Amino acid sequence: METESLAKSDYGTTSQVAKHGRHEDLEQALYEKRQKIYPRQVHGLFARLRLSGVVALMSIYYFTPWLMWDDRQAILFDLPGRKFYIFGLIFWPQDLIYLSALLILAALSLFFFTALAGRLWCGYACPQTVWTEVFLWIERKIEGDRMRQIKLDKAPWNGRKLAIKGAKHGAWIALSLWTGYTFVGYFTPIRDLGQSLLTLGLGPWETFWVLFYGFATYGNAGWLREQVCIYMCPYARFQSAMFDKDTLIISYDTVRGEPRGSRKRSVDPRKAGLGDCIDCTMCVQVCPTGIDIRNGLQYQCIGCAACVDACDDVMDRLGYEPGLVRYTTENALDGKPAHTIRPRVMIYAAILITLLIAVVGSIAARTPTKMDVIRDRNALFRETGEGLVENVYTLRILNKDNQMHSYVLTLEDQPEMELLIEQPEVTIEAGAVADVTARLRINPVDLKSQSTEVQFRLHSADGSISVAEPARFVGPLP
Repeated sequence: METESLAKSDYGTTSQVAKHGRHEDLEQALYEKRQKIYPRQVHGLFARLRLSGVVALMSIYYFTPWLMWDDRQAILFDLPGRKFYIFGLIFWPQDLIYLSALLILAALSLFFFTALAGRLWCGYACPQTVWTEVFLWIERKIEGDRMRQIKLDKAPWNGRKLAIKGAKHGAWIALSLWTGYTFVGYFTPIRDLGQSLLTLGLGPWETFWVLFYGFATYGNAGWLREQVCIYMCPYARFQSAMFDKDTLIISYDTVRGEPRGSRKRSVDPRKAGLGDCIDCTMCVQVCPTGIDIRNGLQYQCIGCAACVDACDDVMDRLGYEPGLVRYTTENALDGKPAHTIRPRVMIYAAILITLLIAVVGSIAARTPTKMDVIRDRNALFRETGEGLVENVYTLRILNKDNQMHSYVLTLEDQPEMELLIEQPEVTIEAGAVADVTARLRINPVDLKSQSTEVQFRLHSADGSISVAEPARFVGPLP
């Protein structure tokens, strides 16, 4: 009895310990502390492509607000004035369709490039990638290479460490604030913003967005880094839906590389029973998200190809053929024919080209004047003292151009109707709206139906602009 009780007691204790252990493992898996990643600097073809992309995109971002066009900022999103200036074009709230088309183009481009070659956007053009590369460059310049950074972080705090860390974070904060200032400069003229900043007259909203965007840049590119790509970005989660076995992805050639193992340069790996991988872990050390590409395709991979450059460099030094880690497809790795250009990609490309042509053509054909015709709804019609039937309209004319225009209003294909307006020519300033009252009169005997379609035509005085808008003329039953 005593033995049985002891066995039960031991069993209960063992179960509780196992349960407690499993709970600790689960808690560690859910709340594991982030291990800082120290990506090693890499050189090679894809590193140069990535650097070129970073320089080009950063130049566009920081210098575009300073460009001028016709004595104004070339690109300015004037939210209070409800006008978007894009070089020689001005877009109004009525042009929201173009924003929708732009978003559709961006989505289709993402589908196209992802189906073609995986996460090209993430590896080369995503703002998180671009600014993280710049922050890493600053970190290397101030703290040194990967080993020096690791050694510095492990060292106790002293004056030297404090000075180095302070210099790094000072440079990060300065770049972040300049990034926030540039961001606001797209919405408030950047030169006026600079004068307000120098005179300490920056408005509350401008101050908030400079600090907010600067803080977001500092936090995301300086501290979170790969955490944004792994945990915060939704694209990493649904990218697999856009992949197929013919999508170009960065992969490790297991057949060629295994079994991996270190060896001297003079050793023939085939005679030693080894693959080409020497297990140097360089592909892991250069990865900005800290994954091992040899474990297969992973959602954490952002497609930056740093591992390709690192592995090719090692293969070159050993005299092996490059491409142990390379851009390839699942079908190619399995020894099957690869089809990079396939119906799915061609359909995406056809839709993209068609939509792009439609958007560009629509923008090129758009007129800088919009007219809305609003019929007086207080009365269907009224009779004048001369026995004529009259309808009253309000014509709202918007001059979307960047210069003043004078307009003349006419009525098309209704010779029996008389058009009466307050003034024969209407002058509207650039970006202004004017309401014009127009009256149409007709002898009731000339009416063929109770409701007649009419069309107002608005011409600019110089003949460069012409827009038409339909309306209805309502009279008594014939």
